[in-house]
Amino acid sequence: MKSVLPKEEPQLIERLRDPSTCRQAFNEVIRLYSEPLYWQIRRLVNSHDDTNDLLQNTFLKAWQSLDSFRGDAKLSTWLYKIAINESLTFLEREKKHSDISLDDEASSIVHTIEADEWVDGDELSVKLRKAVAQLPEKQRIVFNMKYFDDMKYEEMSEILGTSVGALKSSYHFAVKKIEQYLEEN
Repeated sequence: MKSVLPKEEPQLIERLRDPSTCRQAFNEVIRLYSEPLYWQIRRLVNSHDDTNDLLQNTFLKAWQSLDSFRGDAKLSTWLYKIAINESLTFLEREKKHSDISLDDEASSIVHTIEADEWVDGDELSVKLRKAVAQLPEKQRIVFNMKYFDDMKYEEMSEILGTSVGALKSSYHFAVKKIEQYLEEN
């Protein structure tokens, strides 16, 4: 994930805590993190419009919770956690409203990928997205964070509240399922 340099993050956090520079610093946070958060959310929800809404919700929640950010984790980790929680809440709400069975959920996601006017990718890219869509939710999240964002397991552990060992296992199983999907299709 593209973020501020580690040596610059304390200054940015300091500016976020100072009422006289808070707005300007938060605008910088939005500029720095919009694109990587957009793609993290997008890989989970598969809809451009929903992704934009969730990205706005993420930044709104971050702005409203700025006072509670203690700086124990990196700013990017905190923002990722908010974005993923917003996405999971959205997906859960959608699942309840759609009455789609678990078996039909993956095919629904695949159909969304195929019909998405915002996706312009070669055939292999689309096949990979379809393969990822077939994964259980947790494996899909872990795969996206590791494969697309090249995130370290330790940071993923902070965001998802899961042990490093469990994350490595999830990633391994996700890769195996994707390989099998690609071989069969």
